[in-house]
Amino acid sequence: MNRLLIVGTVAFDSIETPDTRVDKVLGGAATHISISASLFNINSAVISIVGGDFPTKYFEIFKRRNIDISSLKIEKNGKTFYWIGKYAKNMNQRDTLKTEVNVLENFDPVVPENFTSPNVLVLGNLDPRVQLKVMSQIIPPPKITILDTMNFWMDNAMENLKKIISKVDLICINDDEVKQLTGLNSLAEGARKILNMGPNYVIVKKGEYGSMLVDKLNTFECPAFPVKKVKDPTGAGDSFAGGLAGYLTTVNSSSFDDIKKAIMYGTSTASFSVEGFGINGIEKINYNDIINRVDFINKLL
Repeated sequence: MNRLLIVGTVAFDSIETPDTRVDKVLGGAATHISISASLFNINSAVISIVGGDFPTKYFEIFKRRNIDISSLKIEKNGKTFYWIGKYAKNMNQRDTLKTEVNVLENFDPVVPENFTSPNVLVLGNLDPRVQLKVMSQIIPPPKITILDTMNFWMDNAMENLKKIISKVDLICINDDEVKQLTGLNSLAEGARKILNMGPNYVIVKKGEYGSMLVDKLNTFECPAFPVKKVKDPTGAGDSFAGGLAGYLTTVNSSSFDDIKKAIMYGTSTASFSVEGFGINGIEKINYNDIINRVDFINKLL
């Protein structure tokens, strides 16, 4: 069975929307990516760190889905990464009210011995220093390495961010981040400038307007699935990455055509994520649910 390795945050999120507030629910990039990818019946492992305040019941969520958490470190005297965010009325804008890095500040990642040669590697949103350390432990290179990042690292770790961008095959990045990283307002021109930094592919996430895949010769636009009610967009991007990576791990391919298909699976998975708070939207579904929405997205193309 093909293997997927994921590095990213396992965290607590407190989320406030115009309708609801939830406190300290299970969140983090590695959480959403791994749970989404587990729907594809693959071998996967998570590299991350939590504090002594992390509940046992949350570990069981990973174990029930056969996600290897042997490299999920527990710093007993530390506290788990904690993020607090508030969404505007239109749910398209959010403000970060607090970020407590806690145990992640000095995290030294170790790749599990049986995952040093994964088929797919996902470097979830995290300090580029940590992402680089993980990549240095992978031999031989995966079929495809996928990077996610955010504005914070562009502001605070640009040198290391550029290093990791130069080493990956595919970067997932939202429209605002493209503009910040490249200084260009055109998403197409910005994506092509990012290609010149090293990746073979760029996926630009555009929220309710879908996503765009670009390589040096081709462009593909994928619409979003029309969700009736968005409850919590927090994990959408990471659930997208999980669906994308889950499909690519299954087919063990990095071709443009297979990445196009993977984007539809990622879009489908993300559409379930926003229908619940935290992981509730993706925890309750199965592979057939994803397929049904992929079929619908195909009809929109």
